[in-house]
Amino acid sequence: MMIPSERGGWWHAYVCPTHGVELDHVDLLTGHFPAEGAPCRYGCRLDTPAVRGAWTVLAHQACAADLLRMARGGEDITPQLEEYASLYATGGADPEPWMLGGVLFQQALTEAIWAVTIARAAWAMPTRSTAVAGLLDALASAAGRARGKLLAEGKFTSNYVAWLDAAGYLCSRDPEWLEGEHGLYEHLLAATYDDGWQWEASTYYHSFVLRAAVLATEGLSVPAKVAERMHSMAGVLTNLRFGPHLAALHDGPYSRVPYDAELAELAEFPAPPARLGVTVYEHAGYAVLRSAELLAIVDFGPHGGSHGHRDKLALYLYGQDAWQPDPGQVPYGHQGWRRYYASTAAHPAFRIDDSEQAECSGRLVSADSKSVVVACDTAYPGVTARRQVTLHNDGQLTDELVVECNEPYKITAQLRPAVPVSVRGTTSYWDKSLVGSHVGPAEFLLRPGPGPADDPQRVADQVDWSAYDATSATFRSTYRAIPEVQACS
Repeated sequence: MMIPSERGGWWHAYVCPTHGVELDHVDLLTGHFPAEGAPCRYGCRLDTPAVRGAWTVLAHQACAADLLRMARGGEDITPQLEEYASLYATGGADPEPWMLGGVLFQQALTEAIWAVTIARAAWAMPTRSTAVAGLLDALASAAGRARGKLLAEGKFTSNYVAWLDAAGYLCSRDPEWLEGEHGLYEHLLAATYDDGWQWEASTYYHSFVLRAAVLATEGLSVPAKVAERMHSMAGVLTNLRFGPHLAALHDGPYSRVPYDAELAELAEFPAPPARLGVTVYEHAGYAVLRSAELLAIVDFGPHGGSHGHRDKLALYLYGQDAWQPDPGQVPYGHQGWRRYYASTAAHPAFRIDDSEQAECSGRLVSADSKSVVVACDTAYPGVTARRQVTLHNDGQLTDELVVECNEPYKITAQLRPAVPVSVRGTTSYWDKSLVGSHVGPAEFLLRPGPGPADDPQRVADQVDWSAYDATSATFRSTYRAIPEVQACS
């Protein structure tokens, strides 16, 4: 392992500008940026200052993880940590104006995530040299300065605070970082709802905050209320998972190997089992319907801040396959694909005249153990939409979407599968494992479109189910999962 001599940039710039895919993670432990440029899976090679800076972030993170592994294996990592101490002492990174700046990295958030691993590695050794102790002190001080800036801006609930608090505690071992007025415990209670959802209602940032808390409190006895909240946060992730599929609601990767490794760090954290029937997270704005055969999620809640997508009343479906998932998001450095994957067009929601929903919130109308009704009045002026989704004892799921307008429009209910779909008349066949029957005064348009955000170049079937020049439309669907044995026969 060789530590890079450069400071880290913004890791979200590690994306191919042509294809929108994250670049391959190569040569991270060599200390040197790939000689021919960072490769993309489609054959591009990128060598720009932004890509170099992003690669350097990933390389420093890989080095930190390797140091933790080495220290836990009994190796003395003092020379490497002292090398980091020297590098850290040479000055600050050059952040973009919008960034909360760090020292070794452009972003203080990225630095805090790295610092958590470095601190865990340092404390895994029996002793720490004066230089290593100085590095830990410097990292804690930097976390304190960054947190102070957020607090001055009234951003105590920012997901950054979770990692800054975690870094501050793990570097200093000062309990104020956990127990103090702006410590991690108070942050968790302020930034999450009683049901456990982190306020942005993004699966990725929800797990992101929980992971900071789990790593910071490893081996500690935490206050009962905080332990209960973390338990509820873990329960949210359990409820969003069906088999291997974790719903990527709102911003965050649809599928990413490093994210899988991050989730693995939560695997041993205790969580309640997934709930059959209907679970409503009213504040976050999700209704989760689960049977033995499938998982359905209806999005009706607040926009979610900078991590929200314009997908009110979207219906996501998971089972043997991720049939109709939330498509997730590309690295933020690609503005074009980022805009697409945040848009209404990318989601199984409703749309008027092919235009964008407003940033808005829907509302819960009613819910019981089998059914949920949600509505939205503010996605489009003069338009009200209402969706009822019901689980039935025979394993079927029914969906009714009613849209009413104050003047004639093109009204579209969008299907956005991630699996191959064929449509014959009013029946849809989803990769031989799901069948949908559809009734409504509308017509299907089946066409190719971008698949989930892990690879925007992968073509997927998209269905626009549209009523033209209509003041109202009712779209009724019934879905039935096909047993795996039958599906494979």
